[in-house]
Amino acid sequence: MRDLVRRIDAATPADRDRAVDALRALAILGVVLGHWLVTALVADSGTLHGASPLRAMPALAPLSWVFQTLAVFFVVGGLVGARSHASARARGESHGQWLRGRLTRLLRPVVVVLVVWAVAVAAMLALGADQDTVLALCRLVWSPLWFVAVFALLTAVTPLVTRLHPLWPFAVVLITDVHRFGSDAPSAYAWGNVVAGWLVPYCLGAAWSRGELRGRGTGWALLLGGAAAAVALVRWAGYPPTMVGVPGEEISNLDPPTLAAVCFGLAQCGAALLLLAPLRRVLRRPAVWAVVAVTNLSAMTIFLWHQTAMIAVTVTGLLLDDPLPGLHTPPDTPGWVLARLAWLPAFAAALLICRAAFRGYETGRSRTGSTVVREGRPAGPRRDDSCRVRGS
Repeated sequence: MRDLVRRIDAATPADRDRAVDALRALAILGVVLGHWLVTALVADSGTLHGASPLRAMPALAPLSWVFQTLAVFFVVGGLVGARSHASARARGESHGQWLRGRLTRLLRPVVVVLVVWAVAVAAMLALGADQDTVLALCRLVWSPLWFVAVFALLTAVTPLVTRLHPLWPFAVVLITDVHRFGSDAPSAYAWGNVVAGWLVPYCLGAAWSRGELRGRGTGWALLLGGAAAAVALVRWAGYPPTMVGVPGEEISNLDPPTLAAVCFGLAQCGAALLLLAPLRRVLRRPAVWAVVAVTNLSAMTIFLWHQTAMIAVTVTGLLLDDPLPGLHTPPDTPGWVLARLAWLPAFAAALLICRAAFRGYETGRSRTGSTVVREGRPAGPRRDDSCRVRGS
């Protein structure tokens, strides 16, 4: 392990901002833990159906404010995308060449999870599995893929985003919500927020790449202003108190994103800026940086397979006669929450197995056989003492 840590640290360019990678890793892990804590599969008369503890225990709503970290991923995506595109232009690459490389690395692991689950669905139906159960499992695995579609779209328009002020997509969200909740506008009208809502942090990331988000004052302004606006919208404008979707609720802050979710995302972006300096100090330690680097190397694999890991543990538990607390029981008591916390190591172990099986589709291999890093992320171990790092 010491040798691995040393090689990862040595393979990292001296000018690389490790804190940005840490923010990406924290965003992905926040989503994973959030899904594991607020998503349940309840066993009922031979079937499985989805449920959420947030519906039965509204007091847990602040939990969703901690683990809904998508805005951090989008602000980092805007930063890295803008820098990467500028570097590609400097090397003489066309936008098409740059985009092809970005989307290949983004979408290749998506194709794998879709193929695997298509085969799994066919097998379950052929073996006589309940259709409602199969549908519930598919929803858990495939519903988060909207994130990949939006991120791919924003990546494609990165050259335009670099010249777009975040206030413009914010205004679109504001106007959309006014029409959505203040008039009889069709519900389909609100789906423009799926792009506009996440374009706000993505544009902030592009502005960050231009050096426009300097100083801790900007971070505090975004954090306090965004948090105050989100709280005010929940308290006095009738927005849901949870920042994730809750089954059975009429309005979701994420489906599509509402003004409250966007304001909360601004607060998260401010917190990310304020965390940069502390993270840089901590990440000087090679062991800490190695954990961040390895997580980033498999970020998409972790995101795409974390629900499968939870499903695998849940279905395996059905082999026992009695439903297991925190795994198959309704999420309607504090005892369920404590039991679910005890299951997290099992979910993590299953996810590590998925990562070992499928991470090669994300990381790729160089012509020399060494493991390389997407967009300059540190390389994994090789059999010799050298590591290669591709510049971002």
